[in-house]
This record gives sequence, C-alpha cells and structure tokens, in this order.
Amino acid sequence: MMDPVEEQQTPQSTEGEARVITLCGSTKFEAEFAEVNQRLTMDGCIVIRLGMFSLPDLPGYDSTADRSDLKGRLGALHLQKIRMADEVYIVDPGGYVGESTRREIAYATSLGKPVRYLSRERVDRAGKTPRVSR
Repeated sequence: MMDPVEEQQTPQSTEGEARVITLCGSTKFEAEFAEVNQRLTMDGCIVIRLGMFSLPDLPGYDSTADRSDLKGRLGALHLQKIRMADEVYIVDPGGYVGESTRREIAYATSLGKPVRYLSRERVDRAGKTPRVSR
C-alpha cells in the first residue's frame, strides 16, 4: 500500500511537462496560499491561484456598486482555472472548507480532476487527525 504522503506527491504530466495545479480555498488564507504556491512552484509545477484576496482598491472603482457582479465574474474565472488544471489543491488550514470551496471541489471532481488537501499533507506529516468543517 502506498504511503498517504507519497500519494499526494506531484508527479510530472504524462508528456513530461510540468503539472498545472489550481489552488482553491478561502480568501482568508492568503499567507497559506503564498506558501503552497511557492512550494509547488519550487517542485516544478505551474500554479494557478486566486487573482485577489480582497476587493480591489483602484482609483475610480466602486466596489459597493459592483460587489455581486464582481463575485460572479471571479467565480466564473476560477471555474475556468479549475478546467485548465491537471489537478486541484485545496488550501484548507486546519481542515476548514467553506461553501464556495466545497462547490469548487464538487466541480473539479465532476471533471475527473484529482483533488489534494493541504490539511491532509500536514496531518500525514504530523500523524494527527484533521478537523473537518462543514
């Protein structure tokens, strides 16, 4: 039987090209996204991540007028990022997975994309059981 940590290692694609991995998770985990992005990039992966972690603070941009439309556009972009990926990596410190991320996991699974979890990698290394948020 394969070691759980080895199961989550990132192999190269079948053509020998770098794997494309899309990161999903709550925007409140910006530091963890940066850490995972760096680690996967150093492992030779192409990483696609969230474009922003908060509403833009741009001159002339009114986020209050555009909030729902922007959220919808960003959500559609993220689904396209999932379609582009060889696999999806869930940034879920402590096992936290919110409603939007659960939808993204279901979407990735429906496309047959492998899904990995940060919390499971950390748990596998520490030998502890993850906390599952619902």
